Amino acid sequence: MSEGRPLRLLGLHGYRQSERRFHQRTGALRKALRGCAELVAVSAPHPVPGGEDDDGDDPPRGWWFSGPGTFEAGEAAAAPAGLEESLSAVAAALAERGPFDGLLGFSQGAALAAMVCALRARGDPRFPVAFAILVAGFASRAPAHGHFYREPIALPTLHVMGDADAVIAAPLSRELAQCFVEPVVLTHPGGHFVPVAAPQKKAYLDFLDLFHHGQGQAESPRAGAI
Repeated sequence: MSEGRPLRLLGLHGYRQSERRFHQRTGALRKALRGCAELVAVSAPHPVPGGEDDDGDDPPRGWWFSGPGTFEAGEAAAAPAGLEESLSAVAAALAERGPFDGLLGFSQGAALAAMVCALRARGDPRFPVAFAILVAGFASRAPAHGHFYREPIALPTLHVMGDADAVIAAPLSRELAQCFVEPVVLTHPGGHFVPVAAPQKKAYLDFLDLFHHGQGQAESPRAGAI
């Protein structure tokens, strides 16, 4: 990455969202990051069956399932399905729509982004990203996914969590942050959404600014709470 262009972030939406839905819900964020970073979303490969929000042309989607066509973040699923296809979809997006500098994930998309970070930190060449912003993230409870968290993940991350989040409670997001080396943690008083009030905008810009310097070499982020 260079100082002459905005950073490019691959956006990974939440469960029951899609590329288009995520784009619609992140308008304020994209405006806040204008000139600093461009957010490009990609749809998960798995349509979620049924539901009132299925409009046919743009069905809600998920990155993996904890049960047949269902997902619960807190479930220790014995046979989670769909993750490998989603990792392949992220790798394809990075290759075909890149270059990208980092990831921005929300909810289940943030959980997936954390897994991508783990693979990247181990040297997986499919995922050439330098950092991630994880909003309302969590660590998968599925035993089959436990290997992602066995070693501290050495990739710079900003973890964003809402004190009033009733979908992914803040302690779950803090637990995910503890899986990383020197995570930066940002709390906000709101619920299950991507916050863009002035304090959060400053935190995003300060974090992203670390990656504008040194022709692609990030400065070391300062771990701790914002």
